[in-house]
Amino acid sequence: MTPAYLFMKPINQSKLLIVLMLIIVPLAGEPQFHPFGGEFTNFRVSFGSPVFLIFLLLLRQYSRLKLGLAAGVFVCLFRAGLDVMSSGLPFDLALYSHAPTFFYYFIYAVCFALPNLKSKAIYEQAIAITFWAILAEIAASIAELSAMNLLLSDQIHLLTLPMLGRITFIAFLRCFFILSFFFLFQLYTTEARLQRRTKEKDRLTTLISGLYEEAFELRATLKTAEDVTHDCYLLYDELQQSPDPARQQDARTILMIAGKVHDLKKSHQRIYAGLQELTVNRHVDDYLPLEKILQLMIYAQTKYAKAQNKFISFNYTVDKKLPPLHAFTMLSILNNLCANAVEAITRQGRIDVNCERTKFNRLRIRFYNSGSAIPKRRLQNVFRPGYTTKFDSSGKASSGVGLTYVQHQIESMGGTITVDSDGVSSVTFTIEVPVFPMQKGVPRE
Repeated sequence: MTPAYLFMKPINQSKLLIVLMLIIVPLAGEPQFHPFGGEFTNFRVSFGSPVFLIFLLLLRQYSRLKLGLAAGVFVCLFRAGLDVMSSGLPFDLALYSHAPTFFYYFIYAVCFALPNLKSKAIYEQAIAITFWAILAEIAASIAELSAMNLLLSDQIHLLTLPMLGRITFIAFLRCFFILSFFFLFQLYTTEARLQRRTKEKDRLTTLISGLYEEAFELRATLKTAEDVTHDCYLLYDELQQSPDPARQQDARTILMIAGKVHDLKKSHQRIYAGLQELTVNRHVDDYLPLEKILQLMIYAQTKYAKAQNKFISFNYTVDKKLPPLHAFTMLSILNNLCANAVEAITRQGRIDVNCERTKFNRLRIRFYNSGSAIPKRRLQNVFRPGYTTKFDSSGKASSGVGLTYVQHQIESMGGTITVDSDGVSSVTFTIEVPVFPMQKGVPRE
């Protein structure tokens, strides 16, 4: 039998806000004071209208008139229900006595249905909200008092200037509360927006670093294809000059192979051009402080370790004298080393990265991990293409090209990488590369 909750649709956030409005606005109207006596004793001042305005600002996609109608009806029903429970009044009489309150909320909403606040800047919005809040407060209060005159009084009582002055004073006091909340709300939304942008920027940086790695590998493949094409043509030229028909046939075969490799190279060149476009024309920073780059690496590798059900702690130290470095170059190197360590660690361990600036403007990175080891006799094979000590659950070996890629990239920058292990429970990679090629302002291919 299918559970019933599988057929339930998720609650729309806007509809949830409407429900909260219909609950909170009546409750906010209960802490109150009565500024007038006599025939207008029932007129109250509470937190209902400021709270109602908050919901009007949050629910801008809905008709203000409908929101005012709904709020006014629910406040009247709520207050009538309280009177029935507290004093035993018949519900219809209790509802009639609170009918003027409906006009307060309805007229209040009508005032905010007039201006268009969406197109204004934040400071212009604040000024406009202040003006319309004061105007709405005065108009709604006058509407409620007038409704009391017509519905609940035996005779018409005129509103006096002192009463209007008191209404205006209360409206000004309330507008400061509303304005304060407006700025707090805008500050919250701005901060939340910045956090989302930061996360998206970090995600893009990590993604582009992977593309940068692929572009580096593809560039090496293009060079290999070019060399193969050249060698094939030289061999073709040599065989073509032979009087032996069989060797001439081999020459034509070699030429056909050279043509296919050339076509493959052209296809890869188009892919490489696309990757170059993605890794050069981007909307994220090319150059970042090394501390930030390490934080991005740790963020990605922590999730990778959790996905493999491994408990790994990450630590790093960075020399403050290091300038911002090319983020994608560093991330492609560090992510490869870190992912390799995560995969090698059996169950739990530690990964430490120490970065320092040495003499002659070089960067030294010591990449240490516990929880795995490499036998001393195998250390010289670590960077050999295809060599691996890692196998998946089915016994299939990994590709064994990650460390080869790292070595090629580091050596292409004029650097070195070495590896050491105690053969028991730790492995240390030491990288030294010149800082200059990775600094901002240095032309890159």
